[in-house]
Amino acid sequence: MTPTDSFLAAHGYAEAARAPLPQDAGHRRYTRLNGGPRPALLMDCTDAPRVGLTPEEDLLPFLKLARHIAGIGLSAPAILAEDAPHGLLLVEDLGHETHAMLLDAGAAPQPLYEAAAEALAALHAAPPPPGLPHWEAPRMAATAAQTFLDWWWPATFGAAPGEAIRAGFMAALHAMLTPFAGAGCLVHRDYFPANLMHLPDRAGPRRVGILDFQDAALGHPAYDMVSLTEDARRDVAPAVREAALARYLAARPELDPAAFRAAMAAMAAQRHLRVAALWVRLDRRDGKPHYLRHGPRCWALLAQALRHPAAAPLAAFLDRHVPAELRRNPDSPTKDDAA
Repeated sequence: MTPTDSFLAAHGYAEAARAPLPQDAGHRRYTRLNGGPRPALLMDCTDAPRVGLTPEEDLLPFLKLARHIAGIGLSAPAILAEDAPHGLLLVEDLGHETHAMLLDAGAAPQPLYEAAAEALAALHAAPPPPGLPHWEAPRMAATAAQTFLDWWWPATFGAAPGEAIRAGFMAALHAMLTPFAGAGCLVHRDYFPANLMHLPDRAGPRRVGILDFQDAALGHPAYDMVSLTEDARRDVAPAVREAALARYLAARPELDPAAFRAAMAAMAAQRHLRVAALWVRLDRRDGKPHYLRHGPRCWALLAQALRHPAAAPLAAFLDRHVPAELRRNPDSPTKDDAA
């Protein structure tokens, strides 16, 4: 009997029907279980060594954050059972209705985005749990370099960037992001409709179930508002974006709106450049060319962010080194597969 079979049997799910959920760009696998003591999902981190972690190391942040989110009165999947050494976890099944699925089915976007903004404000306003990593200028610049310089640049120019280019890029990112350091807020880092559940039977901000939070860190709250309202994978109407931002700022009157918008521009510039180039890495390294279809949206959002004075350092770097006609993702080597 495998560790997974033993784990499921020990908690009453030996005979449960298993339905694997579609796997995204990450390494964790999820399986919906039907026929056990209650509806549940199996989270499987056994593939964590692919990203340099043991299964237990991969699982522990999820456990910590799930308990934190529940502890501050928000909705995260309840922990039903765990086998941390094997990277296995049973969690509450919050259902099928993600905000993304509802939007794709034609639901009115503004109520969903406003509800998401309300829950996000509550998440940010609560004191964060101890021991979170930092998501500020040093790490944000490094992760942007890992996609833009290490993958997009050679795919576009045919060679890796020189040390002067790399140093200039890192300096630009630091100059842009450092003014917004020290916020000390829990940042989800992937707060967008596919990671949000519609829970209409719950009240207030608990109507939004929060998923995929295990990579949360300490950073500026504007980053999550960018993730939500400037989605790399779907268009968000300007009126909807403004309504969500207004709901968020109304829930957090201690924030200065102009300063928050400036922070959003800087966070957006980093995120959109990093993610636009991430699609290239997923194509070239991982054989997933279909993600390239999101490139034009990311580059357009980047151009929008670069118009704000807060993003001036990165704008200046790109003006020096990347002509406007090259601000796009190169075609996949297997272009026919990307259709």
